[in-house]
Amino acid sequence: MAAASPLPVVPKSFEELWRDLLAVPEGHVGEIVAGNIVTHPRPNDPHALAQTELGGELHGPFRRGLGGPGGWIFRVEPRIRFGEEMRVPDLAAWRAERFVAQPRGPLTVVPDWSCEVLSPSTAAFDRAEKMPLYAAHGVGHLWLIDPVAQVLEVYRLEHGAWLVVGAYSADAKVRAEPFDAIELDLVNVWGPKREPPSDDEG
Repeated sequence: MAAASPLPVVPKSFEELWRDLLAVPEGHVGEIVAGNIVTHPRPNDPHALAQTELGGELHGPFRRGLGGPGGWIFRVEPRIRFGEEMRVPDLAAWRAERFVAQPRGPLTVVPDWSCEVLSPSTAAFDRAEKMPLYAAHGVGHLWLIDPVAQVLEVYRLEHGAWLVVGAYSADAKVRAEPFDAIELDLVNVWGPKREPPSDDEG
């Protein structure tokens, strides 16, 4: 008797995968990638510090209009749907006239700006997976922040591809798109410039 053929694996729908996110353990971030749930550990302290401080620096002038133009909506680690995938940028922002709140489920309007704070465990994923996805779905600007190396990379979407419009380090004071209406002091994001260790310190 011939062996029975295995039943075909039926891919889960986005809605089924969304429900599966409830099972992601505490301390991890879950995303929907190519029909699967992918998890990442919560970030370490330098990552969390840069994420928190950058959000604080931008929220006053660009959300509330305190010393800046206002007109933006910010979210920390929002769940955003990109087609049949769902990603969680560290920070994201929408021009207020485009933002649509979702009482349930992921946000469905693509952000105008997204920011990823790089960690050793996520840097390759952020660059190789998220950057092309964000470009394909029309995110207007992307920032990559490395809080250990103290580097900010600023990208603008041009004809479907990322154009580097600036790279800044250490204690620079910058006007970075799309938030170039104010000067951003990077010391306020990650702390004073770190000097390399001396020979005596190894």
